[in-house]
Amino acid sequence: MCFLCSQDTFCSRLLQDPTLYTVRAVIILDQDGHRLVAKYYDCTFPSLLEQQEFERKIFQKTQRPESEVILVDGVTALCQRLSDVMCYIIGGPDENELMLLSALTCLCESLCHILRKHVDRNSLLENIDTVFLILDEIIDQGVILECESQQVIQRFNFKMVSEQAFGFVLFDYITGSKEQRECQKRTEFE
Repeated sequence: MCFLCSQDTFCSRLLQDPTLYTVRAVIILDQDGHRLVAKYYDCTFPSLLEQQEFERKIFQKTQRPESEVILVDGVTALCQRLSDVMCYIIGGPDENELMLLSALTCLCESLCHILRKHVDRNSLLENIDTVFLILDEIIDQGVILECESQQVIQRFNFKMVSEQAFGFVLFDYITGSKEQRECQKRTEFE
């Protein structure tokens, strides 16, 4: 007899293996419910039509101000509003909402900091590469890697500085070697 549901069978919750793959999707929609960013990590919604239908449902259900955590189509959806966009993180029906909320908060805080507190539809679309980099720093294949926005910002800034520095060093190497050869040729002729 199961001690949770008082039935003669075991609960399916107890038989599920624990997993690190807690996030099924991350979605950012504009004020009209149109997709700006969407990254699905499993096959819960395999086709584009199913994804769009799901996004329409969660957008409609989160229009009320008190709806931060909802259960729709057998998944848990958490949402957070940033000016004219809505950020969603989707997990399984039995996922820990606090863990999902910490990842969603990390995403929103990181976006606010990197985009200089001007997170709206246009700034997201102009910086879509940055949005995906931040998302990849926080979640990898459905596994939450980081929940501290300061760590994400620090790593993101380090990557941006090192990529720029590498580009300048490569450029200086290519152009500098040519200048050095020309300078050596001049000194040899004199």
